[in-house]
Amino acid sequence: MRAEQLPLLVAPTPRRKRKAKMGRPKQPGAGVPHRRRPVLSSRHPVHVVLRVVGAVGSLRRRLAYHAVRAATIVAVQRQDFRIVHLSLQRTHIHLLVEAADRRALSRGMQSFQISAAKQLNRMISKGRPGPRRRGAVFSDRYYAEVITSPLQARRALSYVLNNWRKHREDRDARLASWDYDWFSSGWSFPDWAEFAGDPMFHPPPAGYEPLVVRQPTTWLLRTGWKKHGLISYCEVPSAK
Repeated sequence: MRAEQLPLLVAPTPRRKRKAKMGRPKQPGAGVPHRRRPVLSSRHPVHVVLRVVGAVGSLRRRLAYHAVRAATIVAVQRQDFRIVHLSLQRTHIHLLVEAADRRALSRGMQSFQISAAKQLNRMISKGRPGPRRRGAVFSDRYYAEVITSPLQARRALSYVLNNWRKHREDRDARLASWDYDWFSSGWSFPDWAEFAGDPMFHPPPAGYEPLVVRQPTTWLLRTGWKKHGLISYCEVPSAK
């Protein structure tokens, strides 16, 4: 008789469950977590910080300044997003912005970053052989802090406009004649304590082209911050 083949029964091998990972892996040096941005009201300005990659070099040089200035000209055309003040440090940019809502903030910052990246890549490639650089310019998501009180607004204004003193850029002997930072929108700020009651500004250097910003519309950046005193261009942010 032909033997009948029996089915082979094999116990299934238990498998370990793996934890699902959502989104892209965090890049080395990333400092801003990928979380949903908080709800934003049009009456609340926002302090934004953008960091650049090392390949860009220092932003506190003439070519980089004009590259960022070109991006401010693009941003000023938007109706739902306004850059009120900004300053350029060596590795990052501080901005005070106003936006109609969270979506307007996201789109406005995206437009500014794209324009700034194109201009900065063009600057980096200038005078170099080969194709123009097209790599990343900004290293991470931008940091955003919503401003909701007059004291917070005053601190943010001082921090953005006087940030060069925090980083001790004013210790450079070549900048000894500067009252405020020409790598910022300080020239367009009318409420320095030293200018109280005086409509005349200190004249800018010959050939200086100021960063293009817009006047604030929120109460906090127009008058609310003044409850805590005017800002001197000699203040050092975060100093005791």
